[in-house]
Amino acid sequence: MIPAPFEYHAPSTVKEAIGLLERHGDDAKLLAGGHSLLPIMKFRLAQPKVVVDIGRIAGLDKIEAKGATITIGALVTHDAVEQSEALQKQCPLLPETAAVIGDMQVRNRGTIGGALAHADPAADYPGAILALEAEIVATGPKGNRTIPAKDFFVEMLTTALKPTEIITEVRVPATGKGTATAYLKHPHPASGYAVVGVAVVLQMSGGKCQKAAIGINGVAGKAYRASAVEKALVGKTLDEKTVADAAAHAADGVDVQADLYASSEFRAHLASVYTKRAILKAASRAS
Repeated sequence: MIPAPFEYHAPSTVKEAIGLLERHGDDAKLLAGGHSLLPIMKFRLAQPKVVVDIGRIAGLDKIEAKGATITIGALVTHDAVEQSEALQKQCPLLPETAAVIGDMQVRNRGTIGGALAHADPAADYPGAILALEAEIVATGPKGNRTIPAKDFFVEMLTTALKPTEIITEVRVPATGKGTATAYLKHPHPASGYAVVGVAVVLQMSGGKCQKAAIGINGVAGKAYRASAVEKALVGKTLDEKTVADAAAHAADGVDVQADLYASSEFRAHLASVYTKRAILKAASRAS
């Protein structure tokens, strides 16, 4: 398919890009890596009159460690996240997550900002971003504002971003001593998207779990924190039975999706299985 006709702009600054969004309103769409927008434009599921390509804006493709926080520019590619030494040492959950996104071509072009803004429930980053309790920095006409990950994902393909805002960076905490992480997913055999993806952050001390943060994508209409599982782990030694009992609550309180590949019952089962595996994997790394 060929996209509907559109007007193309390639601003060189964030300010210029925001001005274009203000000028064209709902007629405009942002383009970063293009792996989300271009396919739906080709199928004419989206027909923007104006495409604002932010891929040439300088300064949005850097990863910087600042004390206990690592700042990731919105245009940092999945491959750059995977290969980053700073992230591998201080926040290994993100490189592990990036490594299983799509294929090499997707990882070389797709960006972390674009993936988060698109908010596909089957994307890999959202669960990890939630588990890390990260912050998303959005820049608009009035300047920057910081959005906690827990408030960012509103519903399927919808975020807390305002129409004239652009994600400029993502801030994640450095993984401290006694903290271990893991990301596992059951990929769709055709697309590679997560039928179920589970990101785990555990804080361990004295052989027991002091805090657990578990983000799950692919199961519901948006990524979510598995709070019932987290509560069941705190204060416990993470043996096989304890983890299995906790993981049984992975889909509690959510409307589990169904599609041609997986019924809601099968997807809920996978959520429990992969939650158990991811917790045990993180726990083994902590020990």
